[in-house]
Amino acid sequence: MNVETLENLQLIKESARDFAETYIRPHVMEWDEISHFPVDMFHQMGNYGFLGVLVPEQYGGAGLGYQEYITVIEEIAQVCGSIGLSVAAHNSLCTNHILSFGNEEQKHRYLPKLASGEWIGAWGLTEPNTGSDAGRMKCVAERDGDYYIINGAKNFITHGASGNVAVVIVRTGELLDSHGMTAFVVERGTPGFYAGKKENKLGMRASETAEMIFDNCRLHNSQILGEVGEGFIQSMKILDGGRISIAALSLGIAKGAYLAALKYAKERHQFGQAIANFQAISFKLADMATKIEASELLVRQAGELKDQGKNVTKLSAMAKYFASETAVEVSTDAVQIHGGYGYIKDFPVEKFYRDAKLCTIGEGTSEIQKLVISREILRGK
Repeated sequence: MNVETLENLQLIKESARDFAETYIRPHVMEWDEISHFPVDMFHQMGNYGFLGVLVPEQYGGAGLGYQEYITVIEEIAQVCGSIGLSVAAHNSLCTNHILSFGNEEQKHRYLPKLASGEWIGAWGLTEPNTGSDAGRMKCVAERDGDYYIINGAKNFITHGASGNVAVVIVRTGELLDSHGMTAFVVERGTPGFYAGKKENKLGMRASETAEMIFDNCRLHNSQILGEVGEGFIQSMKILDGGRISIAALSLGIAKGAYLAALKYAKERHQFGQAIANFQAISFKLADMATKIEASELLVRQAGELKDQGKNVTKLSAMAKYFASETAVEVSTDAVQIHGGYGYIKDFPVEKFYRDAKLCTIGEGTSEIQKLVISREILRGK
């Protein structure tokens, strides 16, 4: 990176950090306890440019790249993984899908509202019986003249209830046909489109996760993103970038847990000295710091390739896999360093521990990342 880029990243880092400290940290445990998604605060983030980081200025966005985007998510996640997750899903899934595959009319209609924070975005691929096996999805769109009638449900959807607009991938062809799925953009309030069950989760509790249900939902073909039959192919490309988001989220959670553990280890005294002086603790801190550094290098490299318009399938999967597993390992060790205090909610590592696990599951499990990586390696990529 050149000096100008580094200076810009520092400014963005400070802006995201200040926002998180001012508007998020005072409410972290309150929101977590009651599973409250802070819609008003999320709208406010749009004023800081955090909800349209990758959107060009002509559509009302910040017009920045993946290095800046990684920085925003990482800083927010160091304070609250839930809000970091929502920022990631809004930017890299819903908003980026419209940016990447929408026509000019669709871009001008939706991107300014999403980038400004006026609207919250959702993205629906997963179904109750089809997680990684998306080819067997049962949410179906049947053509009716210039319209499509959609029936079915999507689950585990971030902002599935609060989202003002959603990109949803549904089946328009045969089962197991990779060209048998199509992406639609649908607005909240459309007849036949409504929210279902809100999930009660282990972690990431302030990031809303809910069902989206379609009951004879009638959409005009102008709501199709790209061409009929391209939905699955589009989704795989979107997930390549989305995995960089989750890697950045994982990095932020790991850093937050590590910094909390480091601070505690210096302050907590046993047997007449700080526990940081004991080799058992200092070696844990060394392992944590090393894994975090390696994670950041992978995440930043994936972001650089993405900014250059190069294929990131392998590297984004590597970054997501390694950083998410690191987040789990680091948060686990952070709890261990705290001892009994790590198990109570008065200390932040308890929440980092719960939040971290989702990173190894969402947007492709660690096992799916290994599958992606191995396939790319065997193809010689």
